[in-house]
Amino acid sequence: MTEREFILSRIREALRVPAPRLGSHDAVGQASSLPQTGKMPVPLPVSRWLPKVGETFDERVALFKTNADALKAEFHFVNSQEEAMARLQSVRDKENWKRIASHRGQLTDAACAVLGLPTLMTDSGYDVNELEKCDAGLTECDALVAQTGSVVVTSRSAGGRALSVLPPHHVVLARREQLLADLPGAFELLAKKYGANYPSFMSFITGPSRTGDIERILVLGAHGPKKLTIICF
Repeated sequence: MTEREFILSRIREALRVPAPRLGSHDAVGQASSLPQTGKMPVPLPVSRWLPKVGETFDERVALFKTNADALKAEFHFVNSQEEAMARLQSVRDKENWKRIASHRGQLTDAACAVLGLPTLMTDSGYDVNELEKCDAGLTECDALVAQTGSVVVTSRSAGGRALSVLPPHHVVLARREQLLADLPGAFELLAKKYGANYPSFMSFITGPSRTGDIERILVLGAHGPKKLTIICF
């Protein structure tokens, strides 16, 4: 069997396994074994769905942190806005930030004032080259998703399309009520918040930028920020 035939056989086998219904967290499909390639045994394809999320808020926090750690993102859950600002100052000092980028918002305005650094604001016209030179980009978000460790941002909530992408360190500020259980909850929130007037850009940021294209070696920062820090209070 050629590699092409092997790939096509895997696709055909996968298509015979019914996809689980949305919200069916424990669905598992059954499939027969596939022919061997002569290189290694072919595992049975299994239809997996995202795991269930705990019922309590503390379980959501714990799951989000577990997922963030696995994704090589930093997650700090603190008790107050004052603690959040202090943690942000600690990151600034540790990384020796000289200049940051941000956008207008209740949390970002407070953060920029506390940090006391030259700040490029993306709410109006700005130079993309100057944005790339900033040490970090500070944004707010629409939601955090415990189920996947994702940060939900839009062009309206996070200062446009480039702020969360060009600076090498993306820092997200969030409130505890924005920590949602799962992806269906996140899509429901976006639908209620924006209705028929969706932003031009929506993204689920799941960890810092990464690629494993070259020799399957994980490289962070290949297509975006090398670091992702989430501070929630």
